[in-house]
Amino acid sequence: MKNLGTFTKLRPPSLLRHLTNASENVFLQAFSQSINWTIYIENGKIIYATHSVEPFDRLERHLRRLSYQVPTLDKEVRAQVRLKFESDTHIPPLMHPEYEAISWLLNEKYLQPTQAALIIQELVKEVIESFILVKEGKYELSLFDGRVPVLSKLSIDKLLVYSQERLQHWRSFAPQITSPFQRPYLLMKADGNHGNLPGIQQKLANWMKGFSLRHLAVIMNQDEVQLTHSLYPYILNGSILLHEPDPPFDKLPKTFDERLKAQIYHHQLNKYQVVDIKELHNKVTPINNVILPITNLVATEEEVQIPPSREENIKYSTTATKPSHNSRKGKPAKNTGKKNYTIVSVDDSPTFLKEISRFLEDENFSVVTINDPVKAVMLIIRYKPDLILLDLHMEGIDGYELCRIIRNNSMFKKTPIIMVTGSKGIVDKVKARLVGASGYLTKPFTRADLLKMVFMHLT
Repeated sequence: MKNLGTFTKLRPPSLLRHLTNASENVFLQAFSQSINWTIYIENGKIIYATHSVEPFDRLERHLRRLSYQVPTLDKEVRAQVRLKFESDTHIPPLMHPEYEAISWLLNEKYLQPTQAALIIQELVKEVIESFILVKEGKYELSLFDGRVPVLSKLSIDKLLVYSQERLQHWRSFAPQITSPFQRPYLLMKADGNHGNLPGIQQKLANWMKGFSLRHLAVIMNQDEVQLTHSLYPYILNGSILLHEPDPPFDKLPKTFDERLKAQIYHHQLNKYQVVDIKELHNKVTPINNVILPITNLVATEEEVQIPPSREENIKYSTTATKPSHNSRKGKPAKNTGKKNYTIVSVDDSPTFLKEISRFLEDENFSVVTINDPVKAVMLIIRYKPDLILLDLHMEGIDGYELCRIIRNNSMFKKTPIIMVTGSKGIVDKVKARLVGASGYLTKPFTRADLLKMVFMHLT
């Protein structure tokens, strides 16, 4: 079986509903706007879904959210998962690397079966939510042989109902908000204050510089729609500015059609409509119990091959992460009474160091750049950074040796060290791990790639 087609007229929800009657193991591949969606269906139930836009960023977010409840999923384990499974090699046709990573976490006892099923469920929900927004594209249906270890089976009908209801909540924020990957910034007044924003927590304000709404929700351990709901009045009155998503997240479908957005603005301008911010704020209905229990979507526990559990769901705590504070590049932070994160970047290329400073200049970090690797150790001891970016290939001393020296100092046993290199080889990644690296960043990388690493290791 191999079917090809387009959904210029056939909507993705209709295509998925059609597959609920499939008695074979089918995987659906859809292509639209340079994005590839892959959905695995066994006997009419979805066992996994992914798309090509930053799948390991998606996995990291959901593992991090679960880590508030499951201490074994600490940042060291999550970094190990990324180093072990995220690569640029060919993706096996029946097992995506992030799915292999979840299976490994289960086998190594970092996750219980119900927790692994929950992670699969949350990943699938996010992917389906974006998939049903696709307007035009091509698809291909193929059979797979069923050798994939099944961690969860999800009802297509219930997933579609959930995703469509979720999108309705997002559309209630239109036309101001069209994507959960838009990035909010507080509008700074001339006196340096944020203005009268009593409803915004200081911790959230400190992180509202560069992270998307979706990433902020994970940092704050809140539901993303509820977080957006709390920020919405300030977006309406201009106290918070929204930037468009960073690449590659800008390729994902919008929750609200841009053509409708233009029509609404035109309509409002023509009528000189005065917007009652409080009234609009009240129209956004808060969501309760947005994380559906596994049993709401899973067919049966026997089908899923998960031991019976009396827990309806894993409830997340409300513990927030540590705040940070702005400072100028290359200078120690002023003592403001709040935590300021210091990042040291070691590279013998002044051009690269300028690029790092440019990427982080508007963020809540103190950035120290070092272009002489021989002097790096003493300067690192002086500045005591919270995170170190370390180039692998430098004159005088390479990154491997420098990482080993830093790790031998008891002050930096737990400090995240991110290796930076132009090489994509798996050997370099393995060697980096052996000398104690926490992560790996391949040149050239984007600002979003860098912030993702910082988000992963500092928050």
